[in-house]
Amino acid sequence: MSDTFTWGAATGVGSMPGGDAREAAKTVTGSFDGPQEGMPYLAELPARGPGADMIGRTAGLLVDVYARVERSGWRVGDRPGRDTKRARAWLGEDLDALEEFTQGYQGPLKVQAVGPWTLAAALELRNGEAALSDPGACRDLAGSLAEGLREHLADVRRRVPGAQVVLQLDEPSLIAVLRGQVKTASEYRTHRAVDRQVVEDTLRAVLAVQGEGPTVVHSCAPDVPFALLRRVGAHAISFDAALLTERDDETLGEAVEGGTKLFAGVVPGVDGRLSDPAGSVMGVRTLWRRLGLNPGSLAESVVVTPSCGLAGASPAYARAVLAHCVKAARSLADNPE
Repeated sequence: MSDTFTWGAATGVGSMPGGDAREAAKTVTGSFDGPQEGMPYLAELPARGPGADMIGRTAGLLVDVYARVERSGWRVGDRPGRDTKRARAWLGEDLDALEEFTQGYQGPLKVQAVGPWTLAAALELRNGEAALSDPGACRDLAGSLAEGLREHLADVRRRVPGAQVVLQLDEPSLIAVLRGQVKTASEYRTHRAVDRQVVEDTLRAVLAVQGEGPTVVHSCAPDVPFALLRRVGAHAISFDAALLTERDDETLGEAVEGGTKLFAGVVPGVDGRLSDPAGSVMGVRTLWRRLGLNPGSLAESVVVTPSCGLAGASPAYARAVLAHCVKAARSLADNPE
């Protein structure tokens, strides 16, 4: 990753409310006043239905692997049916809108996709069991995802030539995969835990499609495996700060000292009363003191985000949250103590 790359002080996780691609693109590009303050991103609009949801959207990126919607969720199919076509059409609509509102833009621009292990835990094989149940299927799925992401990233770079594209992989099921907590189709048993080395090798290979470009891994689940994510090469780790415990202190401190960026989710993602910006990042300041880190490194090390996606928020609240993240990040920079 280039030493001159600027992450921006704030960003969103990915999803936005509603189904209007142009309105969402306008919000996520207009909320950040230049790359020094924030990082715009390709919005996801799951309220549109199957194909715009997290799993369906990423399934639409896969190369030579197709999926369709069943009662139980997304299942691998033989050919690109209407569900795959709808997912790709909605992604195209979102990209068109993003391109429209980023004319002349230069700076960081984030795109998100589900990572290989959360995808393997959610996408069903023809027998109804998760792809996670079959090591060969997991390998094929990861390879297909990597190829699809390579094409997707190239498309974004063509559309927004001034962008420094950031790849975010969403892995909320990662810890469940590592611990053998993903339920089988019957829900009476769980799938066997996947070997940690296999998990790491697969994640590393998918992140590698970015080459030297910046990468983020996001999880809003408890017990984010910070050390593992650093080993696989993630330049930044995105998490819900409210779920941190003192058990995370050692690996968090090592991550910061090793140069890993922390995307700290500190602003609630559902409608409610927002605290003052300084209050939103008080927990981050407390963490820094507990870790014995230099307060002056806060603004350099932390990107402020909502606690998770904003799909469940009202449009007005989503706009307010992104603006609030920018103000909270400014508070960290101006008053790190």
